[in-house]
Amino acid sequence: MNRYNREQFEALVAVRRHLAALPEKAIAQLRKDIHSYLEFREDVDVYLKKYFSLVCARQCYRNARSACCSREGIITFFADVVVNALVSGDTRLEELRKTLQEDRGGPKCVYLGPEGCRWRVRPIVCAMFLCDAAQEQVFASHPEAAGAWRELEGRRKGFTWPDRPVLFDRLEAFFLARGLSSPLMYLHNSPGMLMLKRKWREHP
Repeated sequence: MNRYNREQFEALVAVRRHLAALPEKAIAQLRKDIHSYLEFREDVDVYLKKYFSLVCARQCYRNARSACCSREGIITFFADVVVNALVSGDTRLEELRKTLQEDRGGPKCVYLGPEGCRWRVRPIVCAMFLCDAAQEQVFASHPEAAGAWRELEGRRKGFTWPDRPVLFDRLEAFFLARGLSSPLMYLHNSPGMLMLKRKWREHP
């Protein structure tokens, strides 16, 4: 197992183990905490289906040219793992675990299966990736889509960008407090993210 898969595997296994040990009240609170984020993700999916599904399917997937699903090209946040685990059944999570263990390599993302992404709520980096060619084509035909996309990008930062209290930071902190540490905890490990948090604390 390569380093990328191992980090993903260890985060998935640890999150499942910790969630299984939590009382139902704590699980219910976590699900409540991510509710607005899931609503945001539904809005993203509706937007992408409306404006980009045909363009991306034609330009990338059918021609096998997709840059958004390249091997080890996806940054997975620890919070992505937590959110997906909270809304996925054991069968789906076990499929992810086996996929990481049994991966035989290749040019595509380890999570990309015959029916698309194996995650129920795919990582935010994947959901919000739109290549320049697709944006140029869609925004030229649908000028209103550009403004709607900027609005979605702003909402994304409200969950992931720690220049204020955000969900992704809180989820990392919740598991850190319970003894779980992971390289995927970028909001507590990345120098850039730590700098943003420090600036916010100094000038709230």
